[in-house]
Amino acid sequence: MAPTTSAMTFLFTDIEGSTRLWETEQARMADALARHDALCRREVEAHGGRVVKMIGDGLHAVFADPAAAVASTLGLQRGMAAIGEACGIPFKMRCGLHAGVSQIRDGDYFGGTVNRAARIAGAAHGGQILVSQSVIDLGRDRFAPGIEFVHLGRVRLRDLSTPEDLWQLVSDELQRTFPALRSLDSTPNNLPQQLTSFIGREKEIAEMKSLLGKTRLLTLTGSGGCGKTRLSLQVAAELIDAYADGVWLVELAGLADPDLVPQALATVLGLKEERGVSLMETIVVHLKSRRLLLLLDNAEHLLTACAQLVDTVLRQCRHVALLASSREGLGTAGELTYRVPSLSMPDPRRDAEPDALLQFESVRLFVERARAHHPQFAVNSQNAAALASICSRLDGIPLALELAAARVRALSVDEVNQRLDQRFRLLTGGSRTALPRQQTLRSLIDWSYDLLRDEERALLSRLAVFAGGWTLAAAERVCSDEIMEEGAVLDFLTSLVDKSLVAAEERDGAMRYRLLETVRQYARDRLLERGDGSAWRDRHLAFYLSFGEEAETMLSGPQQQLWLRRVETEYDDLRAALAWSSAPAGDAQRGLQLAGAIWRYWYMRGLFGEGRGWLGALLANVPGGSSRARAKALNAAGTLAWQQADYAAAAAAYTEALAIWRELGDRHGESGTLSNMGNVAHGLGDYPGARARLEESLVIRRELGDRKGVADALNNLAVLAYDKVDYATARAQFEECLAIRREMGDRWNIAVVLTNLGAIADAEGDFAACRKLYEESLSIFRDLGDRWGMPGTLNNLGEMAYALGDYDEASARFAESLAIRREIGDRRGVAGQLNNLGRAKCAKGDFAGARDLHEESVRILCELGERKVFVEALEGLANVAAGSGDPVQAARFWGAAEQLRESLACPLPTKDLVGYEGRVAATRAQLGDDAAFARAWTQGRAMTLEEAQDFALPAREAQRAA
Repeated sequence: MAPTTSAMTFLFTDIEGSTRLWETEQARMADALARHDALCRREVEAHGGRVVKMIGDGLHAVFADPAAAVASTLGLQRGMAAIGEACGIPFKMRCGLHAGVSQIRDGDYFGGTVNRAARIAGAAHGGQILVSQSVIDLGRDRFAPGIEFVHLGRVRLRDLSTPEDLWQLVSDELQRTFPALRSLDSTPNNLPQQLTSFIGREKEIAEMKSLLGKTRLLTLTGSGGCGKTRLSLQVAAELIDAYADGVWLVELAGLADPDLVPQALATVLGLKEERGVSLMETIVVHLKSRRLLLLLDNAEHLLTACAQLVDTVLRQCRHVALLASSREGLGTAGELTYRVPSLSMPDPRRDAEPDALLQFESVRLFVERARAHHPQFAVNSQNAAALASICSRLDGIPLALELAAARVRALSVDEVNQRLDQRFRLLTGGSRTALPRQQTLRSLIDWSYDLLRDEERALLSRLAVFAGGWTLAAAERVCSDEIMEEGAVLDFLTSLVDKSLVAAEERDGAMRYRLLETVRQYARDRLLERGDGSAWRDRHLAFYLSFGEEAETMLSGPQQQLWLRRVETEYDDLRAALAWSSAPAGDAQRGLQLAGAIWRYWYMRGLFGEGRGWLGALLANVPGGSSRARAKALNAAGTLAWQQADYAAAAAAYTEALAIWRELGDRHGESGTLSNMGNVAHGLGDYPGARARLEESLVIRRELGDRKGVADALNNLAVLAYDKVDYATARAQFEECLAIRREMGDRWNIAVVLTNLGAIADAEGDFAACRKLYEESLSIFRDLGDRWGMPGTLNNLGEMAYALGDYDEASARFAESLAIRREIGDRRGVAGQLNNLGRAKCAKGDFAGARDLHEESVRILCELGERKVFVEALEGLANVAAGSGDPVQAARFWGAAEQLRESLACPLPTKDLVGYEGRVAATRAQLGDDAAFARAWTQGRAMTLEEAQDFALPAREAQRAA
């Protein structure tokens, strides 16, 4: 969001008493409001302004010229009088004008100037126009004749910030006299003036105002620094008209003695003790006949005393309302609690564009406070990502953000972000006039921690081992011991929730708990101080190993979708458990077991690189040996490597795993690894070797009665038969596989087989059956949130569209698939997808674009050593050369591809033969010299694999020559 470069004048209006008018004059009000909207647009645009937006029955407009803004507002008041007379209702508009520099995003304006303009309008009465000093200064000597201004004095607006010099616009056509302005000065109060602006919280303010219409005691709860005090003050300021005898703030933070609570209230009300009468009785007598709002701020350390005072006032003073702020509720009858959330935060993974960031309250707060220390501070492309990260890592806590923003005096935003791992050292230096606990982030949480019982402190520190969130069952298993039994954990956990140190939310019918990151780091430090952190991390690892082993079985069964969500929910903690097991003091053997248990999640979610990283580190930490856990981990590492077309790494992992399975006599493990080794051979183009491994695996699995294993082997053999254009065998094997998958309720693998059957229907030209199979498969993958299966099926839908000549749909499907493959790091899949996109571009006549895509594919394939997809790249480049008018080069590409297909025993699919033969014939005719075409074809066939790669990438050939 960029600031405007010069001062603009902002106009806000609304209709006085509109709620009542809607209730009593609905038909007339609808007619009048339609006329009002038309009048607003007409008058604003006639004076060179722009309507930013209509807000309910009000207007927000902006003008470059303050004199034009004033003239437009005067025209609005004239028009409103005419509308009211025509519709027969009292239709009066209040207007506020203020000028200054603002920030703009997507055509809307934000910042202190805009907020102040709205507050000025809120101070006006119907028919009144209020103008700030800045408008007077900027428009001096340019206002139209007949316009005058009367100074109303320096007024405290309801934003609690600095007062504003206000002027009333007077004219012969306007009412001149009005009641006192609707400001903080018009009603008794002791609300303190704030030196900084109030940011956001529109939703919370609206909800709290509504709740105070339903209850006489509303308690704001929330973590330290979340902004309870500032929010309660703002709500009180906005509701001041509802309380004829004012709003009164009672600050309790400085009190240590509970007996002084009534005295604090009496002091605010100006009451003194009377002989023979208790102070509480004096307070009640004073309040009984008054209509006012009391604010009890920071009550958490005086809960009992505050509850007793509140109970007495509520029972005996029927027109008094109370708004309290506390880390936990007061626990008295009639109380409603409202948990104050963090400020809205960006997601650093998505919201890192400068123009998008300032829609978030946390970012706006950081920016405004940063400018107080560094006036030139601005959000730009260099600091946007770090700023998004800061706001997220600080959980949107206002005090933490303010302390971080103060550091821009000496550090860049990126440097602040880098130091947040040591946030309690970094986030110090708050206002010297603030309460001591508000001057550093650590002292803020110390205040809450010091109020806890010993058991609560112990539980809070133990909960720091959870990285994401946890269930009650997890807390009971991980955090209990001989001193804190499992049954006691719930009571202490509930107490921590009540004290706003633990957040709780219902998810899928169960409660889930979490620590804000700042609290978690604090609790982690306390855990380290206690000296038993390793023991609790070991318990955490043991719990998640048990969870992972249960997930291993469930991810292949009928509850697959449910368990994918469960693993996703627990994934931060699974990562934390793996990280601890990989640390020097951790249990690497258990970590290896955990990684070997959850590898299927990495596979199904396309997290190949991350999974390989964990498995590789843990295998290195537990070298050698012939354990079942090691063989499982090797098998998992090999499968993830195979998926990334890293065939050398896959083969090495499978070879070691096979040796262990055979040493252990584990036929089940042996058959699975043999099947995987067959897939590697297939990827390398070794079809005889692939078939031998896969058939050996199938024999063992049938002997063992391993239905899932049989289905795996059948699927892999069917893919092999498909590549050999043996569709009858492939279909039979896929259908047997599908029957087993359906019997087991394995939806993910059902989707895989449906895709494969769709490919056969596509190859045979049965497009109706093909589309049905693909779309059923895609629906399952999307439902599961699977990032591995989706791109394959999207690609197949693109292939079908291509075959039908719909190149636009084909390109769209290929592009969507490519984006997912890039995201999950599937480099082999990326290369194949680039080829398919290249074919679609070539069909549309974009030969240069197609060449770029095929060459990018070749570069990837050269690095991977992949040959089958390389053949497709050569054929794509042949099509490009033919379309570009170079038949000789096309013949060489086709010759090289033909020879490579023969060496791989991988013929062109039947469905592609007609198109292929037609292109070859047309290109030969284009050259007009059959002998020359044949010579070029023979030259291509004579190329080695390396020479074909050089031919496909001229730059690579030149580099080799150099």
